[in-house]
Amino acid sequence: MKCLVVLTHPLKDSLCHHFCDETVKHLTAKGYEITLLNLYESDFEPALKEDERRSYYADQFDDSRLKTDIQQLQEAESLVLIFPTWWFGFPAMLKGWFDRVWAPGFAYDHAKDLGAIQPRLNNLKEVKVVTTLGSPWWVDLFILCQPVKKVLKIALLGACTKGCKFQMLSFYKSEDASIDRVEAFVNKIKAKF
Repeated sequence: MKCLVVLTHPLKDSLCHHFCDETVKHLTAKGYEITLLNLYESDFEPALKEDERRSYYADQFDDSRLKTDIQQLQEAESLVLIFPTWWFGFPAMLKGWFDRVWAPGFAYDHAKDLGAIQPRLNNLKEVKVVTTLGSPWWVDLFILCQPVKKVLKIALLGACTKGCKFQMLSFYKSEDASIDRVEAFVNKIKAKF
């Protein structure tokens, strides 16, 4: 299975980088064909450009700066997103990747009457997510109602894919992570993914 792994964290010694390394090793051993996209190392520009936004409703989206990124997404059968949850949302770099790469004409089509958009990422069969949070689990679940999970599962995948499987693993209270908790979480990744 062709797998695009998108890593988003500016620090190379972060938990996200460690979880990425372990996830890639695990999926490679299972036979996945991995393409790793580190948004920081690739110097991805997250800000949507004026000409890109103007082309959202044109006959053709201006993908001139994004051909490789869009092609990687379109070819992926499996997508793995690894990132920190900051302020109960996506890092700006990852949000910009969604804004620019999940583009009309590639990830979805606009309805002629501007109603519900039509999915185009029909090749995408599964999305796996690993995220770190500083908060305890109950704040994410009971107070904020898992906003990141909702956006991914309902807004992005619900609009741009059909029948795509979704799994999300969240590592809570990441600032005081013990070696044992990190190791247990890596084992959870291996068991679930």
